[in-house]
Amino acid sequence: MPTLSVFMDVPLAHKLEGSLLKTYKQDDYPNKIFLAYRVCMTNEGHPWVSLVVQKTRLQISQDPSLNYEYLPTMGLKSFIQASLALLFGKHSQAIVENRVGGVHTVGDSGAFQLGIQFLRAWHKDARIVYIISSQKELHGLIFQDMGFTVYEYSVWDPKKLCMDPDILLNVVEQIPHGCVLVMGNIIDCKLTPSGWAKLMSMIKSKQIFPFFDIPCQGLYTSDLEEDTRILQYFVSQGFEFFCSQSLSKNFGIYDEGVGILAVVAVNNQQLLCVLSQLEGLAQALWLNPPNTGARIITSILCNPALLGEWKQSLKEVVENIMLTKEKVKEKLRLLGTPGSWGHITEQSGTHGYLGLNSQQVEYLVRKKHIYIPKNGQINFSCINANNINYITESINEAVLLTESSEMCLPKEKNPDWNKTLVFAKILC
Repeated sequence: MPTLSVFMDVPLAHKLEGSLLKTYKQDDYPNKIFLAYRVCMTNEGHPWVSLVVQKTRLQISQDPSLNYEYLPTMGLKSFIQASLALLFGKHSQAIVENRVGGVHTVGDSGAFQLGIQFLRAWHKDARIVYIISSQKELHGLIFQDMGFTVYEYSVWDPKKLCMDPDILLNVVEQIPHGCVLVMGNIIDCKLTPSGWAKLMSMIKSKQIFPFFDIPCQGLYTSDLEEDTRILQYFVSQGFEFFCSQSLSKNFGIYDEGVGILAVVAVNNQQLLCVLSQLEGLAQALWLNPPNTGARIITSILCNPALLGEWKQSLKEVVENIMLTKEKVKEKLRLLGTPGSWGHITEQSGTHGYLGLNSQQVEYLVRKKHIYIPKNGQINFSCINANNINYITESINEAVLLTESSEMCLPKEKNPDWNKTLVFAKILC
């Protein structure tokens, strides 16, 4: 007699249909190109790792004095202190007043997992979350899973081809009292001084709780302080907030998935209360965070020579990406591609919008085997000397053909193909 399984009523989970990366891997076209990797890539097409990280990793692995005991639940203290100094600056008002602290978290989303758990338990009136960024973020799925109602907005305006500060202000204007506002990558959303004043006033008067996401400090402008300028505005105005700081991408240790949840409170007493509650939640979530990635980062941040090498490596990456953007813009100009392409070089960071419509993106994927998300946001570090001509010529071809009334694509074989592109940013 066969044994009945306790899992017999468990169905196969419904997956988000069609990963762009999966579709790319199944394509047998020899010259296919994938422009939606989450990580920073080298000119050779490999994930970028700072050389100082490789050197430091080797030194740590050969250090006989290190022990490998479990870390405390709150994590490696020296790592937290170094990360907070990197995030806010050593002379930050919040650090000087001892009203900022942090918890060593696991993975790129660990800080959000922990922060959301806290908000659900101790900010019970806030059950609505607004997420505003330049791109689709994973945080919405985490908030939804915790029972929050989530509204997501992008500051990218596909008609104006820019990050529009008016979108940010309009979203905040419509947010109800007491909600949570998650702000992702809005570094290119250039607010005027009066715009900043209006933003701060609305958030303060509506008692909105800010939750920032800093996923790759230093890879936007190469200026570590400039990349977190928005935090300085909020600190100077006395706001309390959470901030998820991921340190995987800007050090090139993607497999470690390390970061912190930073907490800014009105005073030290309130900070200690919040951290004590976060410790209990972290104990239930992961008990002890991993050590290796934190050790590598701490060794670099606390050593002036290694810190200088790391900053230089960030500068080289950012300069290379900006040069690539300039080359793409110039090649499109020389090809006579219709439209204005200045928006390409006006965007910061590894990822940016090409400004293509869905029909043009579809043409590139189907006809040219160039895989990009439907919104046209690509990872510019994936473009190199070996593929830039093919990519720009294909973009030119897509724009010219889709502008023509004679353009005709075959009917979709896969009814979920559009979903593939919509969810590409999440899945790849």
